[in-house]
Amino acid sequence: MASTVRKIITSAKLPKSTLPYSPGVLVDKTLYIAGQIGWDSTGKVAEGIEAQTKLALENMGHVLAAAGATHKNVVKVTVLLKDITQSAAMNSVYTTFFTENYPARAAYEVANLPVGALVEIEAIAIVGDIVDSKL
Repeated sequence: MASTVRKIITSAKLPKSTLPYSPGVLVDKTLYIAGQIGWDSTGKVAEGIEAQTKLALENMGHVLAAAGATHKNVVKVTVLLKDITQSAAMNSVYTTFFTENYPARAAYEVANLPVGALVEIEAIAIVGDIVDSKL
């Protein structure tokens, strides 16, 4: 029986966390990216939904880069929002990272997020060459 390799992906550019999770886990060509919030490398959470969305997606980019991928490799995103009415503001930033052939996505309003965050974004990406096609 062949073994499947599970590789932990991290980046020195990410804020340090004391929580028991890995920023990314690569299994074969599938990269599972843990929920990213809008905090900087010092652990300071940005103010406002736009700034937090930008930092969350930049943090996701650090995990992607560590695995040899970019936002274009993302195929599924889950967005958790403290207030679903801020979706438009979040989308205004989101669409600067995902500009075409958008990944599949779900968005939910949640009661609370870590460290008072307004948004948390997790993703699944395929590492390697991606060829887009529309049916």
